[in-house]
Amino acid sequence: MDLAQIVDFLNSLVWSKALIYLCLAVGVYFSLRMRFFQVRHIKEMFKLLIGGGDSERGLSSFQAFSLAVSGRVGTGNIAGVATAIAMGGPGAVFWMWAIAFLGAGSAYVESVLAQIYKEERDGQYRGGPAYYIEKGMGMKWYAVTFAVSTMVACGLLLPGVQANSIAAGVKNAFGVTPWITGLGIVILLGLIIFGGVKRIGKAAELIVPFMAGGYILVSLIIIAVNITELPGVLALIFKSAFGMDAVFGGILGSAISWGVKRGIYSNEAGQGTGPMAAATAEVSHPAKQGFVQAFSVYVDTLFVCSATAFMILITGKYNVHNPAGGFFVENLPGIEYGPAFTQKAVETLFPSFGAAFVSIALFFFAFTTLMAYYYYSETSLAYLVNDEGKRKLYINILRVALLVSTFYGTVRTASFAWGLGDLGVGIMAWLNIIAILILQKPALETLKDYEEQKKQGLDPVFDPAKYGIKNADIWYEINKNRKVANK
Repeated sequence: MDLAQIVDFLNSLVWSKALIYLCLAVGVYFSLRMRFFQVRHIKEMFKLLIGGGDSERGLSSFQAFSLAVSGRVGTGNIAGVATAIAMGGPGAVFWMWAIAFLGAGSAYVESVLAQIYKEERDGQYRGGPAYYIEKGMGMKWYAVTFAVSTMVACGLLLPGVQANSIAAGVKNAFGVTPWITGLGIVILLGLIIFGGVKRIGKAAELIVPFMAGGYILVSLIIIAVNITELPGVLALIFKSAFGMDAVFGGILGSAISWGVKRGIYSNEAGQGTGPMAAATAEVSHPAKQGFVQAFSVYVDTLFVCSATAFMILITGKYNVHNPAGGFFVENLPGIEYGPAFTQKAVETLFPSFGAAFVSIALFFFAFTTLMAYYYYSETSLAYLVNDEGKRKLYINILRVALLVSTFYGTVRTASFAWGLGDLGVGIMAWLNIIAILILQKPALETLKDYEEQKKQGLDPVFDPAKYGIKNADIWYEINKNRKVANK
């Protein structure tokens, strides 16, 4: 059994139906417990997105949002959507939407927990699953397990997927050899990550709105030109999602599995990475960043992934594999899946522009995700190593390791890269989802507290003592300083 076969075997265990249905069930559960806050508070999400400022210790809400979106919006939004359609049929798109809508609840809970239990290390806010597992659950070994898993997943396994997709897109569009692309990525990424968290936040703040906005604009043009096909595409998505389509009815299980799998890979709801970005924000109440991070799930899947799906389906530029062998649909002979689906779709309207545009979009999407992966790895390392001197040394070693992994990803096969990435995401999701189910009480109480203060016409301020929340030390310090300043 070679390494690729070992990775496939491990993925069959990690990404069993148990994880697929656990993710859906947890999303439904939190949505019901919070009375579908993701609908009730959509206006508040918009408002909080642009409110507040940064500080010496923390990022602004928008910078933290941009950092999270840079992690969520990546190759999964282009190549990942294409893979979901290729393996699960058009119905997989519906299940990507479902896990985004329901996953907003999971994203809220994990992000609020990250804010409640955040710490100050190296002069800046740090937080995430490792921190709230130790402080909220009192299980150091579990926290260490998650932190190590994150370092391995985000520092070594996941970067290759992003880098591989960039290299594939550039080669398709411009004929550039992958190792040359890899060298360029490493140089640019190194300049940013060696500048620290603040530089990462600033870069994400500038790049994310530009890249997502431009991509959605092109998709809207293509949809508008093919608007007569839209009703049929929507009908195909919904029929296929529930096994009612004559062609794709036999792969309902694949539609659900691939839709949820690629949905989580893309929007990261419940995976445990978003909370690390959420913890960096300077806010007066944890719920504020919970709302913002829930909205980032919408941006990723309901906006960007949908843009890709509609471009592919409305132009008919896709293949769908038959699990029994061959294809149900083979509109693109010689192409299995990946960014080429999207490139071919854009080329139907912009023949000399499509491949280059998607390649450039993919570069920005995947590059900002690489920045976020580095930050998640660094946050986990900061948790594991308390000695400041040793931490600085290990952080530099981590930076080099991630750059090496990124370069290697550009020259290895796409299937192997995706296999490693899926393995990393799956392990983190198992560990984090169990943790947020156990720790849900303070997160749900925080939503109640926020809503009560808003009804009183107040700008909500968080006091952990009100609900007897222990180990939220940074908030006790913040409240103490606030009282001194108001005297």
